[in-house]
Amino acid sequence: MSVARGLHSIHNRLFLLFLTCMMVLLLIVSFLYYKKTTDIIHSKISDLAEKNISQTVGLFDLLLQGYDSVTKSLNSNYEMLRLIEDREANKDPALSVINERTITNILGAIYYSRDDIVGIHVITNAGKNYNYERRFAGVIDANYSTSDWYQKLTDSSGEMVWLGLFQGSVINRLSDDPLFVFGRKLYDLTDHRMIGVMLIETNPQPILAALSNVTISPNSRVYIVDREDRMIASTEKEQVKLPSFSGLPRPQTDQIIVDDRTDQLIVAAKAKMSDWTVLGLTPKGDINAEIVKTREYLYIVIVILIILSTALASLISRNIASPLKLLIREMKQVEMGNFKGSVTVKSFEEINSLVSSFNRMVNRMDELIERITLSSISEKNAELQALQSQVNPHFLYNTLDMIYWMLDERENDRLGRVILALSHMFRYSSDWEEASKTTLRQELDQMRHYMTIIESRLEGRVSTEIHVAPDWLDAGLPKMTIQPIIENAVKYGLEPFDQPGVIRVSTEVREQELRIIISDNGVGIEESVLLQMKETLRKGTATMDAHADYQQDTDGRCSSSSDSLSSASKKIRRGIGLTNVHRRIILMYGDIYGLSIQSKQGEGTTVTIAIPLPRKGG
Repeated sequence: MSVARGLHSIHNRLFLLFLTCMMVLLLIVSFLYYKKTTDIIHSKISDLAEKNISQTVGLFDLLLQGYDSVTKSLNSNYEMLRLIEDREANKDPALSVINERTITNILGAIYYSRDDIVGIHVITNAGKNYNYERRFAGVIDANYSTSDWYQKLTDSSGEMVWLGLFQGSVINRLSDDPLFVFGRKLYDLTDHRMIGVMLIETNPQPILAALSNVTISPNSRVYIVDREDRMIASTEKEQVKLPSFSGLPRPQTDQIIVDDRTDQLIVAAKAKMSDWTVLGLTPKGDINAEIVKTREYLYIVIVILIILSTALASLISRNIASPLKLLIREMKQVEMGNFKGSVTVKSFEEINSLVSSFNRMVNRMDELIERITLSSISEKNAELQALQSQVNPHFLYNTLDMIYWMLDERENDRLGRVILALSHMFRYSSDWEEASKTTLRQELDQMRHYMTIIESRLEGRVSTEIHVAPDWLDAGLPKMTIQPIIENAVKYGLEPFDQPGVIRVSTEVREQELRIIISDNGVGIEESVLLQMKETLRKGTATMDAHADYQQDTDGRCSSSSDSLSSASKKIRRGIGLTNVHRRIILMYGDIYGLSIQSKQGEGTTVTIAIPLPRKGG
């Protein structure tokens, strides 16, 4: 019996699935083999690149040594140096012509000693030029003394100055062929006095040919860079965007660097004869071209393994799918709302356990649906009762209007004005269908209704002065912005005041900001309370403590007893207060706008509302 149960367990059937894991293992081995092969090829290419750049730097040094020998032979030619000085000192034109021809012949001898020399130029301190060129001889740039190459030669201390690769001659403006240019100072051999400079221009092909030896693939790029990251020469035939040389490795003399940590293979070596670095950059994609065949073979193997794994998975799924189909069919019945059915199967132990859990879940869902139905009925009844208990605000408006007309008929004008003002205030404050925004005009009307009630209650002790430019009456601001500020000014600033109080409302414009200024001449605010209020507004918090909110019911504008403070702490308004107004302005216009408070005890309080300046016609 236990043997039969073991054969029908999903554990044993999964043994077939483990066979597919062997296929996965084979894929992993194939991947590791591919990676190892790639690493070997990369290593061989790195060795080849190192060998090539070593040979290139050697050829480059030999070439520069030859050029250095040419300049030394000119600098040590006593006859040429003597003739240069004699020609500058001799006033005889005929002798000067003979000396110049002799100097030119000496330069010609050096010129024909090498096939790659294009032009030799000697410029004396007196400004005389001796040239030997392949063509356009004697066409010299008259402004050579201000050129960068001439300054480098004169600023040197006598060593060889490698000027680099130029598109055209630096001194003969009629020549536009690419040239490699170098030079050094000329010194008198007796007193080591500088008598001029020499400039030699050569064919750059030997240098470019040496650089091309560093290339590994058609997309390889080779550069010669000096210590200031300026490019001296390159194998690029067209103007392309140069790489950033500052982040590339810089080797020491006799050192070769091979770096393959980025998306390209970088080789670098430094020449002995100059302070230049040879850099070779080869994309990794070109290096991987040699292992394409290996990769294609592995792709074929992987495809075959995927097909085998798919066939094996299909076989396994057929063996375990039959009992699950019955379970799925019953689940669809549950989806349609039938929770009375149950599933009975005899299959793998694990599937039998799953079916039992499903049956228990369906029974539990049926019980929960019944409970939710009863709860929903109760909730609807409660909602209906709440709707029935609501008072229609229009009934209250009409009742207040009726009281007003009754008082008007009895000629009780004062109480009638109060009732009418209260009706307008209640209608305005309870209509929040468009609560997000109103105008300054409507807010001032609401303020006037409120002051009608206050002036009647305080019997003329409080008055208002409104100085608002008509241009800003249609400026938008959040609803119930001005009234909370006026209410606080009356309650905490003017009611404790033993003199007639005045509330002034005015506007001013600063740059692109409209400021609504509300001030009173009341008792003012204690400094400690004022600091806490400013800190609360700065943080923009919606929650106010008893000392930070301007709405608090403590007599913060004057010295109060501990009993009044205790009473005030219980009456903190968390509705439309100063912090509430401040936060709504920030939410509507941004952090740079909002409220600011200035106050001084005994002199009064000023609250400034800053909003964006309305656009004309907006």
